Amino acid sequence: MVETDRKDVWSTGAAYEPYVGRWSRLVAAEFLDWLAVAAGARWLDVGCGTGALSETILARAAPRDVLAVDPAEGFIAFAREGLRDPRVTFRLGDARDLPVEDGAFDAAVAGLVLNFVPEPALALSEMRRAVRPGGTVAVYVWDYAGEMQLMRRFWDAAAELDDKVVELDEGRRFPICRPEALLALFPEAGLADAESRAIDVPTVFRDFDDYWAPFLGGQGPAPGYCVSLGESRREALRRKLRETLPTAPDGSIHLKARAFAVRGRRPA
Repeated sequence: MVETDRKDVWSTGAAYEPYVGRWSRLVAAEFLDWLAVAAGARWLDVGCGTGALSETILARAAPRDVLAVDPAEGFIAFAREGLRDPRVTFRLGDARDLPVEDGAFDAAVAGLVLNFVPEPALALSEMRRAVRPGGTVAVYVWDYAGEMQLMRRFWDAAAELDDKVVELDEGRRFPICRPEALLALFPEAGLADAESRAIDVPTVFRDFDDYWAPFLGGQGPAPGYCVSLGESRREALRRKLRETLPTAPDGSIHLKARAFAVRGRRPA
């Protein structure tokens, strides 16, 4: 029996990082290059998680400073420990009620989080409020239904063993993880000149254990489902994945991850 009302768990940064954080950094680099925000800008990172996007802003965008906000104390603690750059500050906060002043930032961004916010248009409205007139608001989310392959392969294998699991599949749960639906949220939130693009990055696992182990960390929908299974059902899922994943002669597994990104601006 699948519990379709199971709550997603976001508490342990060390478990989330090998699951998604390492791939988010690859997307973040292309995302920031696409935004092309001028050096010396003030940045707001909404739903900063383990700090992947904030770290990439610091490394690539030459910011004046970055405020990173997340509602999970465990993620904030992990990100603060890993990022000791004096330009970044971490703060607990909800995307729907950001703890910031109006117009305080040049750019507000959110990586891999908007679909998990119960009111995504409200979160975008808060991001619009947080930037100055003409400031940039931009987000990216995984293509759960299509080419976020490490998760797509997981849910497809799980569905072969239990047809009820489809209700937990992020590709079904999160309709805004399609470019048209995500793009439509921007004018609804009062943002102008919205445009979208896909970002593809390689996800190369050194072996099957490198792929499988992060699902045992319990962080997010797929790992949460995986750890909820009894030992025999989890082992059946592990075997199904081992049989179906494309494995190179050296044991490595080469997949790709696609994210959809949208950028807009606060009208003057």
